Amino acid sequence: MKKTICLALFFLSISAYCQDSYKNFQDALKANDTTKQLQILTQWEKSNAKDPELYTSYYNYYFSKSRQEVVSIDKENKGKESLKLVDPTGNVAGYMGSSIVYDTYFLKKAFESIDKGISKFPNRLDMRFGKIYGLGLNKDYEAFTKEIIKTIEQSGKNNNKWLWTLNKPVDDPENFMLGNIQSYVEQLYNTGNDNLLKNIKQISETVLKYNPKHVESLSNISIFYIINKEYDKSLQYSLKAHESRPGDAMVVGNIACTYKEKGDKANAIKFYKLTLEHGDESAKQQAQKALDKLKQGN
Repeated sequence: MKKTICLALFFLSISAYCQDSYKNFQDALKANDTTKQLQILTQWEKSNAKDPELYTSYYNYYFSKSRQEVVSIDKENKGKESLKLVDPTGNVAGYMGSSIVYDTYFLKKAFESIDKGISKFPNRLDMRFGKIYGLGLNKDYEAFTKEIIKTIEQSGKNNNKWLWTLNKPVDDPENFMLGNIQSYVEQLYNTGNDNLLKNIKQISETVLKYNPKHVESLSNISIFYIINKEYDKSLQYSLKAHESRPGDAMVVGNIACTYKEKGDKANAIKFYKLTLEHGDESAKQQAQKALDKLKQGN
């Protein structure tokens, strides 16, 4: 009995130490005190290398270390916050601005740290999203896409039983995960790089593997095929999305546009009218303009 009590006290003391280490590290991170951060991490690792927060903290430490601001002078204005440089004659000589770059050595250490954490604690969604966020900042969109797909595949294995910081269960985990995945898809789309459309398709297809009625993913693939002028394939996905969510203005708007491009005037008019019923003011105005043109035979 005495040994059992001592053992329980021992584990309680480890748990308390880890929580203190996490809090102390967060304080040092906010203070941007990298020396103290490393001291805490080194002692923490010696005391309990099995603590998941240790790996997220190492990731934050190295990622923060990798981030550097670089000042440059350019002939053209590359940002809103650039400083205009004027020569003695009053002519613009250039623009001074700053940009963020990432040191490859510390960045590599950051990703190695979080990869160890993900390997040991595969259901920690904050680790996966933290890595995805870092890859996105570095515009490494191939690795970004692969990590998103790994996360979706893990959701199939763990049935969306996700944990967050300090091993707290995620509220409404499936919708939380899918909502963030869609925001990453939008991040890819907003780059304006058509070469990344295939990445969007890959991510969306993986979501549909586990969530076949996910409207956003069905719409993503539909838009992929619209852009590639494969209208029949586009309709296969957008009509499925419409079945799942008939009142979605964006879905019916995409269907209307697809039918218009396909030359199916009757169905285009039908779905533009649905857009008038379900869309916001902007969508209604666009739908009305399209209807007017179709009725005029344009």
